[in-house]
Amino acid sequence: MRHPVPAIAFALIAAGLLAGCDQLGIESASATLARTEADAKAVGSACRHAMRAIEDCYILNPKAEKAAVYTGWREMDEYMRENKLEGVAPTEPRPAAPGAKPKVAKEDLPDEEIIDDGKKPQKAGAGHAAKPAH
Repeated sequence: MRHPVPAIAFALIAAGLLAGCDQLGIESASATLARTEADAKAVGSACRHAMRAIEDCYILNPKAEKAAVYTGWREMDEYMRENKLEGVAPTEPRPAAPGAKPKVAKEDLPDEEIIDDGKKPQKAGAGHAAKPAH
């Protein structure tokens, strides 16, 4: 008959090593989940403080959990209303809507492609006015 002491000793050593994973820098699943949720809530709070719409917040932070982002946004909104705080103007421009074409500045277009008020395209230096399209 085998003696159960080595099996019990092995189980105790394994349990002790697994319990020390946090000390080794290995994060448990529950700690990882709590950290990601806290990060997403912080993102939502920062978006509200920066006077961003919740939709903008989702677009700017696609990897953040939307429910936690909303919770953070809502909590900051309540806090700011209760304490009569003003938001801070965002430094980044508002994000484009998904699927929207990016806007191109008139200065970035070649002279042949500039269309002004519905007139036909003109080459730079053309000495006559374009006829309006009928």
